[in-house]
Amino acid sequence: MNLLKRFSAVVWLSLLLTGVAHAAEPINTFGPGGSFFSDPKRTGVAIRGYDTVAYFKDSKPVPGKDEFVTEWMGAKWKFASQEHLDLFKADPTKYAPQYGGYCAYGIAKDNVVKIEPDQWTIADGKLYLNYDADIQKKWKGDQAGYIKQADGKFSTLIKK
Repeated sequence: MNLLKRFSAVVWLSLLLTGVAHAAEPINTFGPGGSFFSDPKRTGVAIRGYDTVAYFKDSKPVPGKDEFVTEWMGAKWKFASQEHLDLFKADPTKYAPQYGGYCAYGIAKDNVVKIEPDQWTIADGKLYLNYDADIQKKWKGDQAGYIKQADGKFSTLIKK
């Protein structure tokens, strides 16, 4: 068994043991060029092409447009409008999702997993994304606890 297959098997076993495997696909890379904001399909696009500012300003996920794009932290960020692009450029850390845009619950449980853009929460002015509705329900059950766990684990996980 090659190293990648062995690593994938270990990740899936870990997911099974933590209760995330039923709905989470492991990600074993942080995208092209090492950016952890990049799409898991290696397109180099953050948040699957959704406008990160829209979560804050429109209170909903909104797909970005190809004409409103910027590069930040090694990823392409798409926006629904020039206004949102300008807001992001002025303060990207204010709008960027936590944990590199990966599932916040997954990070709390030591797993780097993809997200669905419509599963999101803003808490204390920060954007958190989740894998799916079931995972988000778990996340919301102890959001403050999971944030504390994930905050302590993310820097270690991105070094793996």
